[in-house]
Amino acid sequence: MAPHPFTPADIASMPRAEFAFPGSLRDRLVAAILSGAKTTTTGLVVDYEHEGDPLPDIGDRSVVVDSDGRPVAVIEVTDMRVVPLAQVDLAHVVDEGEGHSSVAEWRENHERFWHGEDMRTALEDPGFTVDDTTPAVLERFRLVADLRLAGH
Repeated sequence: MAPHPFTPADIASMPRAEFAFPGSLRDRLVAAILSGAKTTTTGLVVDYEHEGDPLPDIGDRSVVVDSDGRPVAVIEVTDMRVVPLAQVDLAHVVDEGEGHSSVAEWRENHERFWHGEDMRTALEDPGFTVDDTTPAVLERFRLVADLRLAGH
């Protein structure tokens, strides 16, 4: 990948893409994005609504930050759809780059995250759960720039 064309001002003006919460899971997800293994992600409509954030649009660019809040990459949304959780497909699951080989395995892993204390705290809902009808945001993206190459 060629050196990126983004100035510090460009990077500062882009929204932040925070995968999971700071810690080992975010570190693994960011590494998968940087390696090209991760090209999809799943969010929940309720999380966007709670944060007051718009759903992603094709062409949106954001800065991926690591667990220390450092910008490490720029990604661009190439596709987005909202589906009930029960309709998440294997291609999306595989492209998340987390090593899941079945939708059931993916779902179990994601439910553990969504039902975890960090997520429930973030949503301010100690009893938050998902089910087959929960609207999920399926996002596909491409790595536009690896910001580590320029020593950022």
